[in-house]
Amino acid sequence: MNAPRKAAATLGALALGGALLAAAAPAQAATPSAQPPSIKTVGAPKSDGAKGICKRVPKLQLRIENAITRLNGPDTVAGSIARLQVRVNDAQNAGQTAIYNYLNDRLTYRKSLLPTLTTRQSDLNAVATWCSSQGLGPTDAASPAAQ
Repeated sequence: MNAPRKAAATLGALALGGALLAAAAPAQAATPSAQPPSIKTVGAPKSDGAKGICKRVPKLQLRIENAITRLNGPDTVAGSIARLQVRVNDAQNAGQTAIYNYLNDRLTYRKSLLPTLTTRQSDLNAVATWCSSQGLGPTDAASPAAQ
């Protein structure tokens, strides 16, 4: 017998709460302070990230330069195209076709990296020029040359 009373009390409370909310909504809409805030009052819009990119330019330039130097290095440099070419030739001369195919695919990929890195380097130089013209260059303490 207690369950129907609880259900009736809950239903009555919900009906009363709904009636109060319905009565309060038009009253709030009539006040001018209930209007949504404009963008100017919320805060400045988010930036496009140019400052962060300009801050990272020197490190990116150094990484790309190091990668190009490593790829163009002699056969004594780990990661160079010449060293991988020697390994491909050794596998071919030894008759190890599976290893030859694997290393040759790696060599093809590594050779394709050079034009990509060269393009990125020229694009990054253009970004560095733009950053310096906008006054967004990195500070001397953050540049890799200063460290």
